Amino acid sequence: MFKIAWSEVYAHPLDENHRFPMVKYDLLPEQLIYEGTITESNLFTPGKVSREDILAVHDAEYWKKLAEGELSRSEIRKTGFPYSPQLVDREITIMQGTVDAALFALEYGVSMNIAGGTHHAFTNRGEGFCLLNDIAIAARYLQRNHLCRQILVVDLDVHQGNGTAEIFKDDPTVFTFSMHGDKNYPMHKEESDLDVAMPDGTGDKMYLSELDRHLSNLIDEVNPDFIFFQSGVDVLASDKLGRLAMTIAGCKERDRIVLETCKKNNIPVAACMGGGYSERLSHIIEAHANTYRLAQELYF
Repeated sequence: MFKIAWSEVYAHPLDENHRFPMVKYDLLPEQLIYEGTITESNLFTPGKVSREDILAVHDAEYWKKLAEGELSRSEIRKTGFPYSPQLVDREITIMQGTVDAALFALEYGVSMNIAGGTHHAFTNRGEGFCLLNDIAIAARYLQRNHLCRQILVVDLDVHQGNGTAEIFKDDPTVFTFSMHGDKNYPMHKEESDLDVAMPDGTGDKMYLSELDRHLSNLIDEVNPDFIFFQSGVDVLASDKLGRLAMTIAGCKERDRIVLETCKKNNIPVAACMGGGYSERLSHIIEAHANTYRLAQELYF
């Protein structure tokens, strides 16, 4: 059974400036159901992640300020979001969605969260539209419950997974691999276990060749028994923030490489959607939908 985390709070508009990007969280499941890739039975609504799970990753002082609305103006500005209790409620629902998706991936081989991929959240602060780090929280959950031995994070969002890199910098049981735009946000990069910085204008051929080579090596070197896949579609040439030049077909092939590698090596994979900021909403939905279509095709 292909299980996919979705909640109506994912698409809550935070203010007029953020209304457009939030729409995709409703349109994506609607498209997948309409075309027959999934049915409503594939979707599950996550609850809220526990304080214990949050504090396994994030500093207690930071979580207190976030939960009680005590962030400074500077701290709020760095998140990119206007602060509200609804925003925090949305975030902790997304966190649980990725935890649950990881558990379903252990059972079925693959699972996804229609939101998530909040890889700019550090142990003690939020940045870049990320308040808490869902991949880190889910990874720690699996570790604390002795459900996996070695985790590989495959972060293919166009922006470096700086928060994830910082969280796991001293943890050899979680290997962070980020393949991102060299000159894109964040300007100051953290050090992942493996960073592959792509120059502006990188197209399908170069990108896919680099991904295939590095991922094959990592499977052998890291020997993971669980993979988290950050599948942002802001690598598209049409993306307003991306600076790369990939086609929708190339982005689909990127996802095929990752999912086929996981399937071939019998490694459970939980995917989070990450970013996507193309001018045309249809491009965002199509690129994201391809990730689900491939999972359905390859696994079920």
